[in-house]
Amino acid sequence: MLHDLTALEQGDAVRRGEVSPLELVEHYAGRVDRVGAFITTTHDQAREHARQLTTLLSTQGRPADAGPLWGVPTGIKDLHPTAGVRTTFGSAAYDDFVPEESDDLVLTVAAAGMPSLGKTNTPEFGSPCYTEPDVAPAAVTPWDTTRTAGGSSGGAAAAVAAGLLPVAPGSDGGGSIRIPASCCGLVGLKPTRGRISGAPRYGDPVGLATAGTLARTVRDAAALLDVLAGRRVGDPFWAPPPSGPFLQACDREPGRLRVARFIAPVITDVDVDTSSVTAWEDASRLLEQLGHDVEDVPVPIPRDAVVDFETCWAVLTALSPAPPGREDRLRPLTRWLGGLGHAVSGPEFGLAIGRLRQHAAVALAALAAYDVVLTPTLSRPPALVGELRDDADPTRDFAQQKAFTPWTSAWNVTGMPAVSLPLHWTDDGLPVGVMLAARPAEEELLLSLAGQVEAAAPWADRRPPGW
Repeated sequence: MLHDLTALEQGDAVRRGEVSPLELVEHYAGRVDRVGAFITTTHDQAREHARQLTTLLSTQGRPADAGPLWGVPTGIKDLHPTAGVRTTFGSAAYDDFVPEESDDLVLTVAAAGMPSLGKTNTPEFGSPCYTEPDVAPAAVTPWDTTRTAGGSSGGAAAAVAAGLLPVAPGSDGGGSIRIPASCCGLVGLKPTRGRISGAPRYGDPVGLATAGTLARTVRDAAALLDVLAGRRVGDPFWAPPPSGPFLQACDREPGRLRVARFIAPVITDVDVDTSSVTAWEDASRLLEQLGHDVEDVPVPIPRDAVVDFETCWAVLTALSPAPPGREDRLRPLTRWLGGLGHAVSGPEFGLAIGRLRQHAAVALAALAAYDVVLTPTLSRPPALVGELRDDADPTRDFAQQKAFTPWTSAWNVTGMPAVSLPLHWTDDGLPVGVMLAARPAEEELLLSLAGQVEAAAPWADRRPPGW
């Protein structure tokens, strides 16, 4: 079946003329969404785009500047405005909103010759670490459909893990790519701050959030990063260009690396599940077997940083208001967080951002001697749908999210690139990720190591039920 192929294999099949972009779109459009992957499907638009690509192939040939994913379909997270397509931001307050313009990521994906099959599921404004919006069914992991796909890129992860998309972009402000990657048994890559432009909206003045990639393999994740990466005039942050395509980095030997590791939770006190401990310990041994030096280090970010992060998180939520007269359609968690954000004064917000910068500087200095950092991705396997959510008590809801994700947001604060790798499964078949982070702008090294790890302990042949 076509969906058995990796995204790069599908792109190569298009290049060789073995399958057309239209045939790929038709194949994926015919698959059934049993995992809450999409809020809105755009099969007709995808067919038209694929038809244009297929015609171009037959009349002029493959464009000379086409990348390896040219002709491969994908989806767009429903936080990205898409011209002429309902864009809800995961909120019932925007259930009928149709933008007139697309943002930069949407345009970049289309220009790369990747037809979009729809808007992937996300929680309201991308805030929670579970994907249970009021505008769509919950996104669930295909490994156990009673359990969450994670969030906020839960729909994108569910789609890729269930074979509904070959690869998909996501976004990550506190773990929103890596969390669903762990829940769904995928590679989830959050690049360094400024690697992917946030044009034209630049909606995050703090610098926590970035787009990134979700894929079944490290090479697929890198190939999509090559599509998305790039600086735009006006970007408030930017990363230096890589030495070459990120895809090429996956095939390089990383050399002998110094690996820092810690397992103590960063943002809250929580008992770490045995499966997460085992995954972390097994990954440590694997890295040592591959010739790397693994050393225990103290947690590099102080608990004081949590207060500043939460202040910024609340203000960012307040920056996503409902249209006038639709405030009652917001979820209780959003209203609670937004209320906290509105209570923060301008000077308080500025001071919180400044302190986050200071915490990041201290952490980067503490880790400067190490090439990468190893932690678990999550404190336990995927939670049951509804288990973390508590509409009656948003404070408890937020606390449970922190306990589920006690490491991921650290690398949003520092701006470091980080990847979750599906290196472990529980005895009952649930995926458990481990997380590697590298120095800022060192995605090439991170991908080189991730590719080495994948070659030593491959996972791509694992298939969830219903594949």
